[in-house]
Amino acid sequence: MPDISTNLQYLKGVGPARIEILNRLGLFTVGDIIEYFPRTYEDRGAYKKICELSDGENVAFKAVISSNVSENRIRKNMVICKVIAKDDTGSAVLTWFNQPYVKKQLKFGEEYTFYGKIKNTLGRIEVQSPVFESGDSSKNVGRIIPIYPLTAGITQNVFRGIVENAVNVTKGQYIENLPEWVRKENTLVDIDYAIKNIHFPEKLQDFEKARYRLAFDELLIMQLGLLMFKEKGSKDFTGISFDKDEKIEELLDSLPYRLTNAQMRVWGEIDADMKSNKSMNRLVQGDVGSGKTVVATLAMFKAVRNGYQAALMAPTSILARQHYEGISRMLKPFGIVVELLTGDVTKKNKNIILERLKQGEIDVLIGTHALIEENVEFKNIGLVITDEQHRFGVRQRKILSSKGQSVDTLVMTATPIPRTLAIILYGDLDISIIDELPPGRQKIDTYAVRRNMEERVNNFIRKEINTGRQAYIVCPLVEESEEMDGVKSVTEQLEYYKNIFSDYKVEMLHGKMKPKEKDEIMMRFKNGEINILISTTVIEVGVDVPNSTLMIIENAERFGLAQLHQLRGRVGRGKFKSYCILKYEGKSDVVQKRMDIMQKTNDGFVISERDLELRGPGDFFGTKQHGIPEFKVANLFVDVPILKKAQQVANTILEHDEELKLPENAPLKGSINKLFSEKVGI
Repeated sequence: MPDISTNLQYLKGVGPARIEILNRLGLFTVGDIIEYFPRTYEDRGAYKKICELSDGENVAFKAVISSNVSENRIRKNMVICKVIAKDDTGSAVLTWFNQPYVKKQLKFGEEYTFYGKIKNTLGRIEVQSPVFESGDSSKNVGRIIPIYPLTAGITQNVFRGIVENAVNVTKGQYIENLPEWVRKENTLVDIDYAIKNIHFPEKLQDFEKARYRLAFDELLIMQLGLLMFKEKGSKDFTGISFDKDEKIEELLDSLPYRLTNAQMRVWGEIDADMKSNKSMNRLVQGDVGSGKTVVATLAMFKAVRNGYQAALMAPTSILARQHYEGISRMLKPFGIVVELLTGDVTKKNKNIILERLKQGEIDVLIGTHALIEENVEFKNIGLVITDEQHRFGVRQRKILSSKGQSVDTLVMTATPIPRTLAIILYGDLDISIIDELPPGRQKIDTYAVRRNMEERVNNFIRKEINTGRQAYIVCPLVEESEEMDGVKSVTEQLEYYKNIFSDYKVEMLHGKMKPKEKDEIMMRFKNGEINILISTTVIEVGVDVPNSTLMIIENAERFGLAQLHQLRGRVGRGKFKSYCILKYEGKSDVVQKRMDIMQKTNDGFVISERDLELRGPGDFFGTKQHGIPEFKVANLFVDVPILKKAQQVANTILEHDEELKLPENAPLKGSINKLFSEKVGI
């Protein structure tokens, strides 16, 4: 019988063709399948009568087939099947596209259960491509159905069958992470119950219990790990005291602008940390365009003036280059040597850089993940900085810090998080917030529009391009998806916009491209060689393009508010008036409120607070906003109550067993090591 570690190829329902597709999803073992949790759910258990069906809703209903199935071939590759179904309150027209097999499956006079999206036009009910089942079957209708993030080549039905097999054969194999007292005091279900009901809940309450337990596990493990890191760090060697303030004022006076009060306050906090004999471990959180980089530059300047080297790590080559260019302009007049190290540096130049670094001839090194390679050696590093913290793991941060002894660490993020949440989330860091934008930073005018405004939007794009400006167009999908019906992928949008704007240079960018290819496209866009860039959210953390004044976000309802705000921040970087247009669908109050928030404020912290308030802890059956990648279930915006409870439990556990040496805590320690990919507390 297969166990958790068994290769997927030996699991019932997985053949040679499917194993390749599953591997592409990062699924290799039975355990991987079980821990590949649904992205959302459809409640297909609530039945309605036909007369009760409302336009736009997804709903289940029972009806009897009251006509023969008609089959109409309208062109070579398009077959439409239609049939009428009735209950005692009315009738509905059911339509399927390119599914000729339904003609054999649907029998006149027999009752079926249907589920689909309703179109109600003046009382005429139509349903396109409904899911259906006969008799008492309830495999895909009549219950809560999990929806998984899949790729082309495998359907939800097939995947659900594979997951069900995996859950059944491994029942009782999962090790219970939590000590018994933690489960009892917090009324948590056991791990087997949680696994079964996160995938196949019979009732909403079963799902809620399962989700709470699994989210609690993830957040507890994170909190324990962060607290242990922080405790371990405080017991480490005495840190560096950067006590020389020589020429800091000269650097400030050389800038073409004055720092804001918020920047000066945060610099004061960093300065105090650097002067102390304890290692700095600080997060600088600031909205898009708030001026985090210049504050980080002051810290690097101070480190170098005190005889140490500094390093800054960015998530992409192009962002690293942008930092290099800006920081060089500020520091080179003071004789400080700044160098750039990325994956695309030639081997010859890389070897020269590494030797100069080792000899201490380079004061500040800026780069990507290339900085944490084993052969990167500093002569005397005293300060490490990571930009866009959420793109790096704790482990990567620690590797860079370990290249020196008791170095000061500064991490930066433009992702707005409510302060109370940030304090818990970044439990291993002290927090500084730049909550003020520099004077002269232009407000981005934001408009939320529906599909019927498409022509006006296109005319506006043309107007901006004709004045010499550039535009981003962001889509939620790289490829077509059966789960996001009506949502065009990047490739589909590229085709559409190339047709509309045939006289302009239109290109696309997405995360599946090679890093070098992405950087080349982005650089061409920056240089003005591309007029319109069709992209996924890969541009969320990107290079400044001052000439880009227009951000169009397709299917804006599919994005979280924080992400919409981050994307919007890609424009408004220059002297030109900038705009963000949110194209959205959906008539729900929540969608409308979210669009209103984006139109009314440009303040990322206000947006994050409103997002948390608006969505609340119960919104799990709609479109979910992605949390931090390490979490498979927990959502840091939604699960604040669980997070606070997990933090309390973590503190209690460490009070009695600070290194998790007790047998009852051994599973927790193993999970921490797995999450952070390194030993903790040893």
